[in-house]
Amino acid sequence: MAQNNQKINILLADDHHLVRDGIKSLLLKYNEFNVLGEGADGDEILKILETNEEPIDLVLADINMPNMTGLQLSQHIADRFPSVRVLILSMLDHEKYVSQAIQAGAKGYLLKSVSEDELVFAIKQVMYNSFYVCAELTHQLLNKSLLGNYGIKISNNKTVKIDFSTREIEILELIAEGYTNMEIADKLFTSKRTVEGHRLQMIAKTGVRNTAALVKFCITNGILNYA
Repeated sequence: MAQNNQKINILLADDHHLVRDGIKSLLLKYNEFNVLGEGADGDEILKILETNEEPIDLVLADINMPNMTGLQLSQHIADRFPSVRVLILSMLDHEKYVSQAIQAGAKGYLLKSVSEDELVFAIKQVMYNSFYVCAELTHQLLNKSLLGNYGIKISNNKTVKIDFSTREIEILELIAEGYTNMEIADKLFTSKRTVEGHRLQMIAKTGVRNTAALVKFCITNGILNYA
């Protein structure tokens, strides 16, 4: 697995060539990432994993692909290449697919509507801090208690001190109430990108895995007070 000072070697699995090209162009803007190959289905990705001389760290995979789906690919990788992480990037926004992805061995789940910042953040989280779910899905997962069933760990230390700014607390409270980044930006007269930056910073400060875990952490430790 890549270390923090090494590039992350990535494969792209999506049956739409234009989608792969767009993701590849985006990722190659960052020195931390190497896109070593791509495929239109799971079979092509497995062939690359079997033959590529350079180690692969992460596969960014769609779910809906011909011949072998992203979920089937994730299961094969978990069984045959356990050091390789799989991050699902899909249009499917129902929590059942997140559950299926977890069971198949994927380490993260993103919607294709995520921002560039969140995609980059998610890759790093999956590589170095385990599971990640995008912000748009986490409120659904909280409501269904899905993530709680799969081992989000919240600190039992009741004296946890986190240095949140006043603006971060404002954003945190609105996140907990279920507002989207755009809705929060409108309420606070700022940009969606700024809200996203604060959210990612709060995740980093608390050391949790995603927005659902951030809200749960803050409620558990008295940062947020909800009945």
